[in-house]
Amino acid sequence: MSASFRNFIITRILLTIPMILILVTMVFLVMRVLPGDPIRSQLGPKVSEEQAAAIRERLGLNRPLYVQYFDFLWRMVRLDFGNALTQGERPIKDELGERLPATIELTVPAMAFTAIFGILSGAFAAKNRKKPIDYGIRMFSIIIYAIPVFFMGLLFQIIFSVRLPLLPLAGRMDTLLLRDFQPITNFYFIDALLQQDWAALRSLALHLIMPSVTLGLILTGPFIRLTRVNMIETLQADFITAGRARGLPENKLVYRHALRNTFIPILTLIGLQFALLLAGAVLTETTFSWPGMGRYLVKRIELRDYNAVQSVIAVFAMFVGGISVLVDILYAFVDPRIRY
Repeated sequence: MSASFRNFIITRILLTIPMILILVTMVFLVMRVLPGDPIRSQLGPKVSEEQAAAIRERLGLNRPLYVQYFDFLWRMVRLDFGNALTQGERPIKDELGERLPATIELTVPAMAFTAIFGILSGAFAAKNRKKPIDYGIRMFSIIIYAIPVFFMGLLFQIIFSVRLPLLPLAGRMDTLLLRDFQPITNFYFIDALLQQDWAALRSLALHLIMPSVTLGLILTGPFIRLTRVNMIETLQADFITAGRARGLPENKLVYRHALRNTFIPILTLIGLQFALLLAGAVLTETTFSWPGMGRYLVKRIELRDYNAVQSVIAVFAMFVGGISVLVDILYAFVDPRIRY
């Protein structure tokens, strides 16, 4: 590894830390400005003031704000987020350990679908520039990006679960199979493979299709448009003209040579879209009753559970920051000019 590449990686990591810090600080302050009390949200408005004060003291909510803030930062650095304020005060680390794998199993296929479908559609539109299929793909990219993710999810549920009962309506696995399923890593696909439970694996795949396609389809618009614009420019380059003069097949020129040269800006978009993917996962998991981080976050916001909401946002921020650093490293590896 060259010195310039190593310095670039270190710089990108150091620049990511303030981004995460600013985000978790904003969430910490906003959660305490919003109306609502986690104690009364759980116990109801009839709880006495003495009982509420005793619970606040036990949970540390009566301490000065700056003490709570630095305590949260210290616990976040150690990846020990403490206990939830509501519903039994269970350790948040245990809650996230169960729900984070579910979100990853949803977002990874969704991101793969977004990138593959969006890039190939954009390349196909560029190849057929100013033809009806090009206008159709461009119109599709605008419409699909404007549709709310929850509306798309409900539409798919009506079509593929109610009208055409082909796919499960919601959930992560059939209830009967889930009762006897023994998670090992909480990544259910991996657990099903390790246990050679093919019925569970089939159920997991069927339950994953609709939410992952819904989430992935919504984000294909930017990939289609970015790929199309860069492909049109690349297809007019001299090396493409030289390839045509040598008699190379058009598909080979488009999908092997031209597409490879447009991959750098697309790689950047993948990192940017990952944050939107996690935001869309919140609504997708709620729509499909998917037991992941997004659904957990919505429930904890309703209960004004400061610790749980801060912890989920911190984990999301670390994920987005890590993906951004990884994309920048890949970007610098593909194009060494940006290291300097």
